[in-house]
Amino acid sequence: MIRFFLLLIALLIPGFAISQDRVTGHDFATRSEVIARGGMAATSQPLATQVALDILKKGGNAIDAAIAANAVLGVVEPTGSGVGGDLFAIIWSVEKGKLYGLNGSGRSPRSLKLEYFREKGYQFIPSFGPLPVSVPGCVDGWYEMHDMFGKLPMKELLQPAINYAREGFPVTEVIAYALSKNTELLKEYPNIKEVYMPGGKAPAKGQVFRNPMLANTLDKIARGGRNEFYRGSIARDIDAFMKKQGGFLSYDDLSRHHSEWVEPISTTYRGYEVWELPPNGQGIAALQMLNILEGFDITSMGFGSSEYIHVFTEAKKLAFEDRAKYYADPVFSKIPVAQLISKKYAAERRKLIDLNKAARIYDPGRIEAGNTIYLTVADKFGNMVSLIQSNYRGMGSGMCPTGLGFVLQDRGEMFTLEEGHNNVYAPGKRPFHTIIPSFITKNGKPWISFGVMGGDMQPQGHVQIVVNLIDFRMNLQEAGDAPRIHHVGSSEPTGQQMTDGGILQLENGFRWEVIQKLIKMGHTVQWNLGDYGGYQAIMWDDKNKVWFGASESRKDGQAAGY
Repeated sequence: MIRFFLLLIALLIPGFAISQDRVTGHDFATRSEVIARGGMAATSQPLATQVALDILKKGGNAIDAAIAANAVLGVVEPTGSGVGGDLFAIIWSVEKGKLYGLNGSGRSPRSLKLEYFREKGYQFIPSFGPLPVSVPGCVDGWYEMHDMFGKLPMKELLQPAINYAREGFPVTEVIAYALSKNTELLKEYPNIKEVYMPGGKAPAKGQVFRNPMLANTLDKIARGGRNEFYRGSIARDIDAFMKKQGGFLSYDDLSRHHSEWVEPISTTYRGYEVWELPPNGQGIAALQMLNILEGFDITSMGFGSSEYIHVFTEAKKLAFEDRAKYYADPVFSKIPVAQLISKKYAAERRKLIDLNKAARIYDPGRIEAGNTIYLTVADKFGNMVSLIQSNYRGMGSGMCPTGLGFVLQDRGEMFTLEEGHNNVYAPGKRPFHTIIPSFITKNGKPWISFGVMGGDMQPQGHVQIVVNLIDFRMNLQEAGDAPRIHHVGSSEPTGQQMTDGGILQLENGFRWEVIQKLIKMGHTVQWNLGDYGGYQAIMWDDKNKVWFGASESRKDGQAAGY
């Protein structure tokens, strides 16, 4: 009755807003952190977490466990991940005493030219079908990580995923919900029904789901290595399927693919070093936002206050205008990363924020010349992995190659068709990417490995986690469970522009009087269901020599240690 009353008021009174309902759970509920000495894993699905712990207990390290868990997630959470998608990782190597960054994103088809889209009258690259498909980088990312740091054989790491795909697993609540939505959207594409809709519909919560075709694919990868995927029978099957669908991704594109080791980049926030990966991802947006927010006394504002939500939202708008203009594949464009994440640049941008009024639009800064899964694992040696992997748009493009049991990603949708733009489509180019892992160090030592899922929510989520931990003194679990802010509508790297200040979405748990103040300041606050991302994190307590783990309540995830 109360909910009906609130909805009626929202329809009748301009500017009235209510906060959203989570898919699972309500309001700001939390639980205690998980604490262990031997090792810790936190993933978005309990079966994957348990596999990671199994690998650690067998003598594998955090890198081995992360690969095994990611492979399992591609089976049990196909609505966000899989071998048809891309991968990024930040790895703390205790032996080297430093962070390593891996960019495992794939490139656009070499035979698809910008002129094709113009000749066909496209203004934007479509979300589904063969045109947005880029090379899937996940499998090569696994092998790069394993070649550099792994201990156990890859066949042993992939076997749990093979077993779950062949023998089946009970579908969890959030994945059942996502499978229903995704398959309804994609069911007319080839092989979707055959793979993901046994008996003509998506599996329900608790139903045992099997994917024998994916089991065979993973078994081939385990036996033949990365070459089986990029130069062997799997590559040939993908090539043949894409040709039949009128697509452009080819055997040649797959055979040329390679991941890249990159240097993570950072900024300081009140004495802590926050790390992200450089473009083509959007991680530096989080660093830009933190630099802007550092100039405000966030602690005195208080969590959930209109003052904090306002400056957070304005900082996000500023960073995302730069994101839309500058972020792209650095091989094709010179990206002014150093200036974008500098304290001097942040100070200039901060001056544009009116503390009493929401901006309708910001211009990008002037630069001087010159559905996703996240997991984290830590081992008894001290290694830590922050890994994120995705198909994009849940189950990707809808292109499900015959007999392989997975869907190809649609990351190519993120290109713009605007000539002269940094992120304009080009053959053999990596698109702008939304998925970003994160890491925090203190005085050069590892502290927290964490990530937040969900498109443009990710840098916003990263910033909120850092602020919750450092400014609001929340513990690792509280920092993820606290209600979130999600601003949408800033200019996009695809060329779509922000108008009229965008939309501010607030999760359950913010007070009504706070929402009233934000509306008076000019923010448009709107209801939304579930678009606040997932979260996993692991923290090292150097004093007690123990791991802390956290996994939020919005999804099916689990943090566990031994």
